[in-house]
Amino acid sequence: MPQQTVTHPADLPTVVAGPSAAQAAFDPAATPEEELERQLRAYVELGFPALLGTDEAGLRALVEPLRAELPPAGAPTSVPPGDHVFLVLVLALERPGDAVPALRLGRRSGVSVIDDDELATYRPVVDAPDRSAYLLRDVDTGSRFLSVTPEDAVAEIRAEGRRPLTVAEGLALVVLRPDMLRPGRCFSLAGSRTGTNQRVPAVWISERRPKLGWCWDRNPHTWLGTASAAL
Repeated sequence: MPQQTVTHPADLPTVVAGPSAAQAAFDPAATPEEELERQLRAYVELGFPALLGTDEAGLRALVEPLRAELPPAGAPTSVPPGDHVFLVLVLALERPGDAVPALRLGRRSGVSVIDDDELATYRPVVDAPDRSAYLLRDVDTGSRFLSVTPEDAVAEIRAEGRRPLTVAEGLALVVLRPDMLRPGRCFSLAGSRTGTNQRVPAVWISERRPKLGWCWDRNPHTWLGTASAAL
């Protein structure tokens, strides 16, 4: 039976907002400070402050302390260049699915087959910061784990001293770097699990648009890797 996509409220800020100019403005030569500012602007243009019950000034005040945690420019990494994202600003929304319409593939917005009730059952199984805003560094979208089960990929990721991404982190990654969700190189978000079944959330491309869904932890897919970040 085909999975039904979630219908988001028509007045949800991320539904109302069009594509953000800042989403498409990533500059690989930007400093960490410049990239953080770009990500902030993208969130503002996409309506995220309202999802947090604040405005642009409130969001900036929330993020300001994180500037002291920015990684140095050109920090060494073992992540393959094509899969590397050195910085992601994560916002902890009360309903992570509210971010889904802000996922973009060109001008096409994201969809989800996981509704809010089900999504609430996916809890972090990693030591993710319990804050309204935090930084991820040295992110790997995980193409090296194509055709590898999420279960086996997570074991290798942990052995490397890294951790898999949560749903909130994976959505933030795709919102801020839509260029990193690519045909045949999509990724699981194995840092969130229900604790009651073998479902692993993932983001991929379906019908020419980004989609939040799930796959089984022991099923390999040629087009689905497993994303991770530095501890």
